[in-house]
Amino acid sequence: MRALITGISGFVGSHLAEYLLEHTDWQVAGTVYGPEENIEQLRDKLELYPAELSELETVTSILERAKPDHIFHLAAQPLVSLSRRDPWGTLAINIRLQLNILEAGARLGSTARILVVGSSEEYGLVRPDELPIKETNPLRPTSPYAVSKVAQDMLGLQYHLSHKLFTVRVRSFNHIGPRQRLGFVAPDFASQIAQAEAGLREPVIQVGNLEPQRDFSDVRDVVRGYHLLITQGEPGEVYNLGSGQAHSVRELLGKLIAMSKIPITVEQDPERLRPTNVPVIVADCTRIREQTGWRPKIVFEQSLQDVLDYWRERIKKDKGG
Repeated sequence: MRALITGISGFVGSHLAEYLLEHTDWQVAGTVYGPEENIEQLRDKLELYPAELSELETVTSILERAKPDHIFHLAAQPLVSLSRRDPWGTLAINIRLQLNILEAGARLGSTARILVVGSSEEYGLVRPDELPIKETNPLRPTSPYAVSKVAQDMLGLQYHLSHKLFTVRVRSFNHIGPRQRLGFVAPDFASQIAQAEAGLREPVIQVGNLEPQRDFSDVRDVVRGYHLLITQGEPGEVYNLGSGQAHSVRELLGKLIAMSKIPITVEQDPERLRPTNVPVIVADCTRIREQTGWRPKIVFEQSLQDVLDYWRERIKKDKGG
């Protein structure tokens, strides 16, 4: 079996590559665009295609050469905050890349199983009586990023219905872990703590709204879920992927501060406040559990410890220590 991971050098892509290499006998290929440090230790085990995927001809050529049996499409602009500053750029990237993967597959008559990765952001403005969120819940996106993921989701369904592609759709809830880029809550807090411990900044963390509760999973559990879905999921179906538990941002910050080697104080930064914030987001994962048996294995506290330790090591390395 051959797998192709778009965005293989990213946060989720690199963890997925590690998982497939360790737990399957598949040949693993991937597209790379930008820094490759996350896969530096895997390079000799991977077939890499340095490419920007906005041109259909480029994507078609990669599929022809890679001949994948499984395609995990992870390449995307992942930041909600950036989508508000550059809405069209986010829509153009996320929709075009997804469309090119599907259109190339259709033109080549591909029988590959394709994982279309959506987001809990698609649900957007969720009402209290709709919790936990089922896949049948209305989609009320509240950011350009969320709209782009709705479009990717629906394209996956459309190409299954219109072209009989074997697409499985997943709506991933918040996931955290080592190597996640800045711009997300856990690495933003952890990096500030690690910098303060190293004497590179004052021991003060800048925060936005700490009250929202979110469904956090470890990225290593998430990629295990992706593998199960692409191998066992029903074509055209959509699955939530989350822990089924809600943790507030305040709780997340408090646990990280408790792990700090020095006292930390907290200050609110108005620039970090979102214009729209749903109080609670938590997934109903009955469908994926019944289809594949997937359940999260890594506890919240371990994920946070690993995030903080990653940033400690990264800052130590940057300092030349």
